[in-house]
Amino acid sequence: MPRLTFIVLGGIQLLAGVSAQTWCNKHYMASQPVVPPGGNFPIAAVSKDPLLAFRCAAAIKPYLEEDIGTPAGVLIDSPVVYSEIVGAQPIGLPAGPLSSAGKLDVTVSLNGKTLVNALVPLNASAYELSFSLGGITPQMTPYNLSCEATYPASNSASPQTYSASAALSILPNPTNSSVTKMDLRTGALLAKPATGLGGEYEPIFPIGFYTTFDGYLSTNLSAVDTLKKQGFNIIHIVPTFANMTAFGMVLDRMQEVGMYLMYDMRFTYMNNTSVMEQVNSIKYRPNLLLWYTGDEPDGTSDPLNATSIAYDLIYSLDGYHPVSLVLNCQDYEWASYTAGTDIVMQDVYMIGNNVTWSNEWNTTCTPDYGDCGCDNCFSIPAGDSAAVSPNSTYYGSNVPANSGIGSYFDISDRVSSFKNRLEVMGWERTKAVWTVPQAFGSAEYWMRTPTGEEWVVQSIMGINQGALGVVPWVDPNPEYIKMAASAFALSLPKFTSYIFNAASVRSNYLVGGVDIATWAAGIETLVLATNTDYVTSKVTWKDIGLSGACVEVVYTSGSVETTGNSFTFGSVASAAFVVKSK
Repeated sequence: MPRLTFIVLGGIQLLAGVSAQTWCNKHYMASQPVVPPGGNFPIAAVSKDPLLAFRCAAAIKPYLEEDIGTPAGVLIDSPVVYSEIVGAQPIGLPAGPLSSAGKLDVTVSLNGKTLVNALVPLNASAYELSFSLGGITPQMTPYNLSCEATYPASNSASPQTYSASAALSILPNPTNSSVTKMDLRTGALLAKPATGLGGEYEPIFPIGFYTTFDGYLSTNLSAVDTLKKQGFNIIHIVPTFANMTAFGMVLDRMQEVGMYLMYDMRFTYMNNTSVMEQVNSIKYRPNLLLWYTGDEPDGTSDPLNATSIAYDLIYSLDGYHPVSLVLNCQDYEWASYTAGTDIVMQDVYMIGNNVTWSNEWNTTCTPDYGDCGCDNCFSIPAGDSAAVSPNSTYYGSNVPANSGIGSYFDISDRVSSFKNRLEVMGWERTKAVWTVPQAFGSAEYWMRTPTGEEWVVQSIMGINQGALGVVPWVDPNPEYIKMAASAFALSLPKFTSYIFNAASVRSNYLVGGVDIATWAAGIETLVLATNTDYVTSKVTWKDIGLSGACVEVVYTSGSVETTGNSFTFGSVASAAFVVKSK
């Protein structure tokens, strides 16, 4: 996002201009020396012996008083790993496959009272154990579940024991506000309709832009109606909010048409007084979906505990809505900033900029130095002319190494690395990852704006690695981007039911330059595919383990052709298919 900072004086946000001398804790001006930034995420040590990373989490966050009469759930994860991730302990396995290595005897208790006891397989993922909430008094602070497991180890006369804990939130029914739950089985948000007129909790795949308020929404109330018709379900309103009367009118209109709000406190999240005022003012809005605190706090090197302080304060004031933030750096103090959020977003912007030489500062960009607008992003491989946009500096096959031409795989790598780090920290159930596609350009580091098809490629590259929300920067944007994003948003409900199916299994494939993810559930498989190359690319159904005998095309972007044996994409084309097995 643009490198601007704001000063908050008496609640008034004032533009102060560029002030930081580092970005991602790296010097970036030609006059500055190279100083390693530090703050790297630690690489888990390899273990030659198997380890059990026993973990547990409540299935829903939060439960409400009204849920006490229905079964609740606790999720057990029991991966057997060979790396020393958080909580992993040795396990004595017998020879042979894990499927015949026995089971864990798991007991989940609260304050010494057993809630459920069951046998759980090794290498289980989100294995759900049901229990009753009866007798547990709703309160604003979470309870602490105790999860214990024993295993009859082959190398020990006595059973091995493992323990974990999990927060269990059971809140009083809200009297005049909305509730956004997190389904920790899938990472989906669950919410009632944004109109506030009642309805059931439904999974929400948030899609909608960071949207400028001053000078755009503040004077264009009809834009809310237009965005709704275009298929978007969320508006992330970007401060400042100079006209609070107009701001209230925009929020009211969003509620009337059924648009969720992502409320942004980027310039004030480190001001506790301001956070208290804003949360207490907004938390009653029926269409509030979630809070947003730090906007690239790793880039500006905000205090390492800043996001956690804001997170704890927000939960003490509200507790009914999750908290989000976006991180810009590839690897700077990731764990510290992510500790203070439920949803961590990434914003790789690699289109139209030189990712190895700064257009802004005329310096090189390395892991230790420089700011190219895409931290630690890598160039496409040398000679890979298929990955070169016709709008790029290089046109022929003579693409040099370190050309500076960004790769769409920077996006997928960033999302997958965030997901992997969540697993290392033991946060894979309690936190989700969203993606922020680039919808701007022709300024600062970025010499051009993405095309509509390129915008779609960015979005799918994130979703295929597990991103569960798409919030592009920024609106207003060119009409061709809005049209492409609208077509994608309108089609999204056709396939999010597969993504949010806890029983579906996601698999990933790369066929040439085509990035593909499949979600298999029963006899149906969702296929979401995107061509990262600017040349025609072909994929056979056998390449991804499927038969094309019964295929429904549910979405296309660009040139897409299908046959019973294959599908063919034109330059940066994308599609979603539902394939039924015989």
